[in-house]
Amino acid sequence: MKFRSRRLRWAVVPALAVGLLALGTSGVAGAGVAAKKIPQATLNGSGSTFQLAFNEAAIAAFTAKNPQVTINYAGGGSGKGRQDFADQIVEFAGTDAPYPSADLTKVKGGTFDYIPTVVGPITVSFNLSGIKKLNLSGPTLSKIFQRQIKTWNDPAIAKENPKAQLPSTAITVARRAESSGTTQNFTTFLTKADPSGWKLGASSTISWPPDTQGGQGNSGVATIVSSTAGAIGYVDYSDAKAAGLTYASVRNQLGKYVAPTLKAASEAAATVAVNPDLTYDPIYATGPTSYPITSPTWILAYQNQTDSAKGTALKAFLTYILTKGQKLAPSVNYAPLPPALTKQALAAVKAIKG
Repeated sequence: MKFRSRRLRWAVVPALAVGLLALGTSGVAGAGVAAKKIPQATLNGSGSTFQLAFNEAAIAAFTAKNPQVTINYAGGGSGKGRQDFADQIVEFAGTDAPYPSADLTKVKGGTFDYIPTVVGPITVSFNLSGIKKLNLSGPTLSKIFQRQIKTWNDPAIAKENPKAQLPSTAITVARRAESSGTTQNFTTFLTKADPSGWKLGASSTISWPPDTQGGQGNSGVATIVSSTAGAIGYVDYSDAKAAGLTYASVRNQLGKYVAPTLKAASEAAATVAVNPDLTYDPIYATGPTSYPITSPTWILAYQNQTDSAKGTALKAFLTYILTKGQKLAPSVNYAPLPPALTKQALAAVKAIKG
């Protein structure tokens, strides 16, 4: 069963629940807590739009079997989610990049966990009439996004695509307008793949050239690309698929051009070391068929929950995500976590107090 995200601002998604019942969830589906023991509670979250479609599907499936729990998830970007969580405006937040070290002291609710959920490719999507396949390397992409390459028939692009009949169409660069984990991971790739050429740094917010176009959320960038001849932008795989975009194969660390697929993202995630706090970096990972712009995702949760009802519901929801929820991931175009990482994440959830 396939689901296409509607990219709602607040994802209380009962419409999805009916279809998801067929997945056979029961209670909290592997949480080790019977449904009747989960109290009535409302959980609010915000943040990453990269993981929004998965979060919507997981919320629908979980609340269909646990109707006493209401879960709201707003997008807004990873930066907003991290800020909302730090200010205790929300009970949990979605992020695709860890906090900058300077911001850790601003998190008001005490010690927290990064709970991994799924992984997925960040596509380099483009809109170019007559061109359905492109190969692009990190150095070429860094020149495009820094506006050093401004037309599609530039020699650097032509060299990587000798069989393509590239037009002289002007390139429009689409990028995120707000603080974004997708931006953080895309620019991390450019920093790694073109360390001497990429000058704009790796961050959730970038001082982009003034003639680029900013979109709100991944869906906003997808809209710019789909509606603008000659456009190129970085868009999560789920949104790119939902919008029917065309995307490039990107050169990985071993010099192979790899298309963004769930299999290639899974390989990237499986090859990297996981830190004790469960952060990890699959960007530009080794592996012959690893997709080089693979994004991690996390849900932020405080280790000490001050509201018992909300804490119990949150633990059950996170446990669902890491058990039966993993089976939902491909239906909304994400890859499940590697089994070893799933085991580590479940142990972290179990240790949450409240």
